[in-house]
Amino acid sequence: MLNRRKFIKASALSASLLAIDKKNALAFTMEPSPGSPVVISTWDFGIPANKAAWKVLSAGGRALDAVEQGVHVPEADPKIQTVGYGGFPDRDGHVTLDACIMDEFGNCGSVAGIEHIVHPISVARLVMEKTPHVMLVGEGALQFALENGFKKENLLTKESEKAWKEWLKTGKYEPVMNIENKYDKAAPRKLPGNQYNHDTIGMLALDAKGNLSGACTTSGMAYKLHGRVGDSPIIGAGLYIDNEIGGATSTGVGEEVIRNVGSFLVVELMRQGRSPEDACKEAVMRIIKKKPDIAKNIQVGFLALNKKGDYGAYAIQKGFNYAVCTAQKDDLLVDGKSYY
Repeated sequence: MLNRRKFIKASALSASLLAIDKKNALAFTMEPSPGSPVVISTWDFGIPANKAAWKVLSAGGRALDAVEQGVHVPEADPKIQTVGYGGFPDRDGHVTLDACIMDEFGNCGSVAGIEHIVHPISVARLVMEKTPHVMLVGEGALQFALENGFKKENLLTKESEKAWKEWLKTGKYEPVMNIENKYDKAAPRKLPGNQYNHDTIGMLALDAKGNLSGACTTSGMAYKLHGRVGDSPIIGAGLYIDNEIGGATSTGVGEEVIRNVGSFLVVELMRQGRSPEDACKEAVMRIIKKKPDIAKNIQVGFLALNKKGDYGAYAIQKGFNYAVCTAQKDDLLVDGKSYY
């Protein structure tokens, strides 16, 4: 009987210690680990965007505030004709914008097909913070923005309208692979990889407290069908954040990203131990394996950042690059690896 009592006490003690260890382990995994801030974003117009985000991060600010302020830069730049003000219109001449944002707590907000608002990312943040919803679309999103003090503006610039009217002469509706790298002899500024003509900006940031947030904003595919929505405002497709693991964002033909829930896939692969680059590569390979014929003629790229501050990217086609900003260097531009 004595031995039995000792055994029961010992077992109870062991169980208590095990429970404490599990609790501590859980607390350890849930608690952010302070480190060096970093912000990364798609394409070379991410360099000035990163610098704006860095002003927040370097002052000890929150990653969420950093990504919002960062993507404000391309949203307001009329020379960047695939994001925000000055973006290429749809085939009916409407400039419609998509954006989403996600913080370290898993909170997220999104707008799709919104018109007349320069900073859709900030409307998305208000959807996250002031409503019980995740996404507002079209006229409802515009109404919400105006009710919250945003100014209604004409987003179609003369340059984008001229390009749209030229397109109307032939009206060929097809995605142009690596449009940012297409050299236009009539416009020498449109050199490979420059800021004058491309796609979505996706931004990921890790702040000094070890917390992650992300933002994604675009005017979408040029001359799309009116009402078309790509991956950029879709949580899990164009952007996903898991503060225990990391974050991911995407750029390119959004339909293929949506079909594979791309950014969520990248984060889950990192959860399994993959590096950011390897996770991005596997997400790209899923697209290629499922639709090899389509993949040969489109571009999709993924960008990822983990909790350690490691980052990486991978794309279907050559030509994808991304910007990195740290305390050591604020204008690093990295050529992403690709399958083709």
